[in-house]
Amino acid sequence: MALADLLQQDAIIPALKVNSKKQLLQELAAKAARITGVSEREVFDVILQREKLGSTGVGHGIAIPHGKLNSIHQITGVFARLETPVDFEALDDQPVDLVFPAARTRGRRRGSPEGLVQNCTRPARP
Repeated sequence: MALADLLQQDAIIPALKVNSKKQLLQELAAKAARITGVSEREVFDVILQREKLGSTGVGHGIAIPHGKLNSIHQITGVFARLETPVDFEALDDQPVDLVFPAARTRGRRRGSPEGLVQNCTRPARP
C-alpha cells in the first residue's frame, strides 16, 4: 500500500503550530475526526492509549501515532509538518517535525500502520 493511497488532499497540514506532544495529538485527532466522521475524543483516546505503550516516534524527526477504530472501514491517515519540532520521546531522542497518524479498523491484518514504520525507517534509495 502506497502512502498516497492513505491520504486525502485535505488530510495534509503543511505547517502546524503546536507546543507539545499532547497538543499535537489533539490537533491531529481533530483533523482525523473531520475526515473520518469519528468523534475527536474517540480518535484522541485510541492514539493516546497506543502512546502509553511506548512512543511512536520512530526517529529522524518522524512519528507515526496510530490506533485501531471499530467505526472505520479502511486505513485512514493524516500528515502534518510542524513549524517547530516537539519532543515526542522518540527512539533517537530527537524532536519530531513530521507526523503521520494513521487509524485502521480492528482485525485488519494487511496494510497496517506498523508496516509504515518499517518503510519510514528503511534507508532511502539513491
